[in-house]
This record gives sequence, structure tokens and C-alpha cells, in this order.
Amino acid sequence: MRSYLVVANQTLGGAHLLSAVRERMRAGDCRFHVIVPATHSDDHATWTEGDAQALAQERLDRALAAFQEIGAPATGEVGDERPIQAIADVLMREPFDEIILSTLPPGMSRWLKMDLPHRVEAVYGLPVTHIIGQPSPAHGPSP
Repeated sequence: MRSYLVVANQTLGGAHLLSAVRERMRAGDCRFHVIVPATHSDDHATWTEGDAQALAQERLDRALAAFQEIGAPATGEVGDERPIQAIADVLMREPFDEIILSTLPPGMSRWLKMDLPHRVEAVYGLPVTHIIGQPSPAHGPSP
């Protein structure tokens, strides 16, 4: 059974990500673990770690429900605010065959500005599939 680590925050729950999940499900038995780094949101003038954790948990809950709706076996957690550390924390506990990294489009994405897709692949030696999505609403149903 193949294992996929899905890393996303603001783009979590979008059609682009569910499409990537369905594609892997068609290829055979698999499971997914979703990690949502608890990064702060740019749409708040001030934020606390608790705010970031709560928002990440809300996004995770909605994403896990969406994965369940399409029949994708998935678990998940809120991770460190630094995405590279959040990934490291999970990889220390369990192995994965691939990392699916979902970011905002170039120009909007802090993760792309830090070259996260290439850094993750170089540091962990796992295939990284980078997909680009639009931001999901901070609260309420995801698109």
C-alpha cells in the first residue's frame, strides 16, 4: 500500500488537491496523511499561535471530511508553523512514498518564495508533487 503525505494550508480542500488524491486512488491501494502547518493568515492584522492552530485545525477537519466523501483513507494533524519542520516531525514517525505539496500561486505563496517544493525534495529524498491551488475560505465550507 502506498502512503502519501499531503502538506497544505490555505489551499487545503480545493478541487486541485482532491483531483490529485483521486488520481492516486485509481493507481491502487493507498492511504493519506494530511499535515496543516499552523502558519498565520495574512488576512488578520494580528494573530496568536492559538488563532493559527484553531484555523489550521478547522481546515484539517474540513479536508478530512472531503477526503472521506471521496473514499480516501486519511488521517491528519496540525503541524509546526514552519512547513519544513512540520514535514520533518511526521517523517521521523512514519515513512511515505511521496509528498503532495499544495501551494498558492506564484506571487501569492510564501512557500514558493522559500522554494519549499525543491527544498523538501532535496532534504528528504522523496518525490514531491507540487500542485497549485486557490485559497480556500478561512471559515465555512470549502469550495
